[in-house]
Amino acid sequence: MCGIVGYIGSRQAYPIIIKGLKRLEYRGYDSAGIALIDGDLKVYKKKGKVAELEEILIGKDLQGNVGIGHTRWATHGEPSDRNAHPHISNSNNLSMIHNGIIENYVQIKNELLKNGYSFSSDTDTEVLLNFIEDIKENNNSTLEEALRFALKRIVGAYCILLIDKDDPQTIIAARKGSPLVIGIGKNEHFLASDASPIIEYTKEVVYVNDYEIAIVRADELILKNLGNEKQTPFITKLDMELAAIEKSGYDHFMLKEIFEQPQTIYDCLRGRLDAEKGTITMSGIQQYAEQIINANRIIMIACGTSWHAGLVAEYIFEELCRIPVEVEYASEFRYRNPVINKGDVIIAISQSGETADTLVAIETAKEQGAIILGVLNVVGSSIARKSHAGAYTHAGPEIGVASTKAFTAQLAVLTMIALKIARAKNTIDEERYFLLCKELMEIPDKVALVLKQNDNVKALAEKYKNADDFLYLGRGYNFAVALEGALKLKEISYIHAEGYPAAEMKHGPIALVDENLPVVFVATKDSYHQKIVSNMQEIKARKGKVISIITEGDVVSPTLSDDVIILPTADEIVAPMLSVIPLQLLAYYIGIAKGYDVDKPRNLAKSVTVE
Repeated sequence: MCGIVGYIGSRQAYPIIIKGLKRLEYRGYDSAGIALIDGDLKVYKKKGKVAELEEILIGKDLQGNVGIGHTRWATHGEPSDRNAHPHISNSNNLSMIHNGIIENYVQIKNELLKNGYSFSSDTDTEVLLNFIEDIKENNNSTLEEALRFALKRIVGAYCILLIDKDDPQTIIAARKGSPLVIGIGKNEHFLASDASPIIEYTKEVVYVNDYEIAIVRADELILKNLGNEKQTPFITKLDMELAAIEKSGYDHFMLKEIFEQPQTIYDCLRGRLDAEKGTITMSGIQQYAEQIINANRIIMIACGTSWHAGLVAEYIFEELCRIPVEVEYASEFRYRNPVINKGDVIIAISQSGETADTLVAIETAKEQGAIILGVLNVVGSSIARKSHAGAYTHAGPEIGVASTKAFTAQLAVLTMIALKIARAKNTIDEERYFLLCKELMEIPDKVALVLKQNDNVKALAEKYKNADDFLYLGRGYNFAVALEGALKLKEISYIHAEGYPAAEMKHGPIALVDENLPVVFVATKDSYHQKIVSNMQEIKARKGKVISIITEGDVVSPTLSDDVIILPTADEIVAPMLSVIPLQLLAYYIGIAKGYDVDKPRNLAKSVTVE
């Protein structure tokens, strides 16, 4: 949550910062602000999106070669001008931006109030800033020393950028739990929450680790730990192109990312899966293959859409590998004192690789002797660095807040892992193995066929846009797809939607069914198909509106449906990568029909780095 960006060098900072904020706005868009140093410290901030900040900056003094900027997802204090970042210290000398939460800020604030400090916002960030200044002034210390002392005292997560009017050639940064990447140019540096604001200026970056402080000048980058020991910056080359974070002619990033899925799934499989030879090459998984084969259980940890990918994978792993699988919400797993045994395999699934709850959960499991494997999209992310090994999805940047292409890429990776382990463990026969390899390799082309139904789904969205509620039902592998479809609709259209196992519908949700309720059945041909057809009949008997996602050749389901979307045939293990596509499109077009900003749905942000 929250996007931060900074620049120090010979260029004017403002154009770089404002462009960077626009690229980071998917991380939060409750308010935005910038601080520049050009002799004086100048701070401008505004409730609302970055475009609203730009409007108030017309005619303002925006000169300066050093600056920081912030786009906010509100935690402490409602979205407002006064709670927007950057914040200014009581002396008006320091300014700071922050991504994270300071849990013990009330105690520190009370101490500062007794010392005569006043506060102009409701935020924990302003408390931390004045705490740093108080330490600096009362101990005659440098800003770096004061920051180090303050960070040892606070409890919580943070990524901060700090500037000082009296030292205009330095940005000081620090992180714990929230991401920070520093781009290295020629006598200039760029700082940001992720690489998207940096890639057009440099491809050489340093990912700052937890408990590190960065002292950044135009011609110098110094990294230290909280013990004041210098650390060697590890320079990484970015594997990302500028076009990947632009809309490329699409109206919204969400639609672009839905339509990218034939390519992103192919990129995920390319170089790994050879369907003809029946080989799956995944070096990170191969390194721990023996431990996975002999594991007593696999625990998948994730949040949101990634949790749904884990639910599908649970069915796949248990079916193919015959290993017990548990799928856990990271936010619950980390707090409930789970039983972890040495040799348990934890698979952490995360698009950003920065999800706070997932990160803390795997740290706890790792301490107890578990093997940690990451299924992630972002190279160099925190979870990637904490994991023993794993596999990247290679889906490219996902800018739309509602996750789409990440889901199908995660399923592609998880399916390959399951097939690789099942083959090594001899829990799958050769004929079935080769068939599933072939089926998986055909998914990109079949997704492209599903996307040709875009106009049909758009018409359905117009038909059902005024519904107050939706019910999504599925069985087996498609149960989690129903959950994901409901989540997408809630995120994008603000319509109340519930996803359920179709058989569980009779244990409560059927009470909601009347002639106004659209019920979406994810009913592709599988071993559960006859049962889900019976569930359709139960809904029709109560006058519910049935929308069914079915496989070509199904002649029964259309007779029970008000509307149908027909998919190509696919084995039930890989079918979720097809059946989720129309549900993504349906959510998108209903959101558009209702006039909402589908890339920036209210109250949401991408990369949840707070608990």
